Amino acid sequence: MRRIYTADTVRSSGPYSHCVEGNSHIFISGQTALNGKNPGPKGDIVDQTKKAFENLEAILKEANLSFDNVLKVNVYLTSMKYFDDMNQVYKEYFKEPYPARTCVAVLELPLGADIEIELVCQR
Repeated sequence: MRRIYTADTVRSSGPYSHCVEGNSHIFISGQTALNGKNPGPKGDIVDQTKKAFENLEAILKEANLSFDNVLKVNVYLTSMKYFDDMNQVYKEYFKEPYPARTCVAVLELPLGADIEIELVCQR
């Protein structure tokens, strides 16, 4: 059986749920800075990373979770030139021992974003 969580402050940019819980794992769909209900200007990669994490945090709270529940993070960047700046923001949300992570560069992302972050969690 699946349970779905939706944050009021986050919008979906396609036909998907914000968060799906199945058995012992919780999957949070990728979030960009532009998935907020009132995203404002796109901003630089630091601003975009912070906004993506704010959207993720809203979804985590809706599911009664925190960043401490995160097992795996997938980060998608439109350029690896953003890697160091993304990591500086990332360390504000995760502390050692860090979750497992993959970070890849992609050609482009939805809504013209430069970063998208998705999470896999466990209660």
